[in-house]
Amino acid sequence: MGWFGSSKPEQASAASRQDRQKCWEARDAYFDCLDRAGVLKAGDEGTACKQSKTQYEDNCAKSWIEYFNKRRILAEKQKDMLAQSKNQAQDAKKKAT
Repeated sequence: MGWFGSSKPEQASAASRQDRQKCWEARDAYFDCLDRAGVLKAGDEGTACKQSKTQYEDNCAKSWIEYFNKRRILAEKQKDMLAQSKNQAQDAKKKAT
């Protein structure tokens, strides 16, 4: 079609407050299941969280899922780094006294 064609390209509509809430609830349920299964990386759980994963994928945009999954891993790494930093600070304090 040319520049002034009569058909309009489809655009994704903005998620409503209810849509976002459903997504967040589905994400939280899925991540809780992953925690119970001892799995950090989403998708590595096999069939352990099949139902909650389906709900998560059905209620969240793909771009949101990618972001949340990456953020989950980053948050865990950050937790580890903060714990190491705290331990180093305590060790340094003990050596100083």
